[in-house]
Amino acid sequence: LESHLIYLTKKYQNISITLQWPFEICGDCGIQGKYCRFKPKTKDINETECFESTRPRSGVQKSVVVGLTIAGLFLLTIGVVAACYVQKRKVNDDARIEKFLEDYRALKPSRYSYADIKKITNDFEEKVGQGSYGTVYKGTLSKSNDVHVAVKMLNSSVGNSNEGQDFINEMGIMGKIHHINIVRLVGYCADGFRRALIYEFLPNESLEKYILFDAEKLSLGWKKLESIALGIAKGIEYLHQGCEQCILHFDIKPQNILLDCNLLPKISDFGMAKLCSKEQSVVSMTTARGTLGYIAPEVFTRNFGSVSYKSDIYSFGMLLLGIVGGKENHDSDDAANQIYYPEWIYNQLDCGKELRIQVTDDGDDVIVRKLAIVGLWCIQWYPTDRPASMKHVVQMLEGDGSSLVVPPNPFASMNLETTRGTTSKFSFSSQLEVIAE
Repeated sequence: LESHLIYLTKKYQNISITLQWPFEICGDCGIQGKYCRFKPKTKDINETECFESTRPRSGVQKSVVVGLTIAGLFLLTIGVVAACYVQKRKVNDDARIEKFLEDYRALKPSRYSYADIKKITNDFEEKVGQGSYGTVYKGTLSKSNDVHVAVKMLNSSVGNSNEGQDFINEMGIMGKIHHINIVRLVGYCADGFRRALIYEFLPNESLEKYILFDAEKLSLGWKKLESIALGIAKGIEYLHQGCEQCILHFDIKPQNILLDCNLLPKISDFGMAKLCSKEQSVVSMTTARGTLGYIAPEVFTRNFGSVSYKSDIYSFGMLLLGIVGGKENHDSDDAANQIYYPEWIYNQLDCGKELRIQVTDDGDDVIVRKLAIVGLWCIQWYPTDRPASMKHVVQMLEGDGSSLVVPPNPFASMNLETTRGTTSKFSFSSQLEVIAE
């Protein structure tokens, strides 16, 4: 067999073989959008024909698949971008807080972990306060020397983009404050989303306790209440003029005035406070800040003037009238039960009548009258009609009150059409809580 193959190879090695394909016969099929093939069952093996494809067209199916794929990729991209944005915002928020806390170390408040906070509060055993900002618990820093503190656990709200800024805002303000009439910041916690502020603990609670109940007020005495009012005024004066920047509290009210063991008043809760330069006469605000009953009219609408430090003066005036009026501090059958109490005070003073406030010691009626007049000056409807500054208010309170005159009627501005020639109206009683209620 092998010798036979060698013979055939030598015999035909010079023969060339050429294969030809009849492409030209199929030339028109492609133009017609058809396919080309050899014609079956024919004697001419080179005969071809054009034919339609029997396979189903998949163009529509491909379009649907491509569309769904693109839509899926788009939704996936949106989801990834959103997740990255939320994560980046959280990272930036945490980084911003950490940078602030790094710079804040020089101010000496101690930093605590969340585990430390649980130990300090004995696993949040004793709650002493509750508000929209969070919850306050009583704690002990050191059991050996019995140093008590108030731990303010801040709310962690999902979607609150200002949460980190609020924490920085309050800590930054408290770090700049060193005054006998301002509550002292002891430490803080910034452990992930758990944030807390640790303040000195003031055992006598808030001023609200002493002005809403007649027996408590009488136990303090009007001289002590006068001293408390003066201390609050000096604390606000310090916020406005004693710091590097002017600090506007925007929430002066009895609940935010805490009393230490010697009944020394201390202003607390700076969650709504705002910084501005001392040269800046007004501040911009997008929303009203404060508590109904203590918010100045210009904070609600600029028709009454611009928001400034005089908004705090207004709130302080309402606080003074709260000290004077309190609850059930006038005769039950008096007309004061039927009208807004500060207005009743004004009517009594304007007519030269006695306020009929319960007093026990000689000279108490002079103190009551002085506090009432200063309060009425502070709550004048328009900022320009109020005292020029808290320093002026302090001077009024430090005096004996003999030179004080009853101010213009602040309640006449309830109908602004007759007082300032404007068509806008603003109901005084609609935004203020009646102290006598």
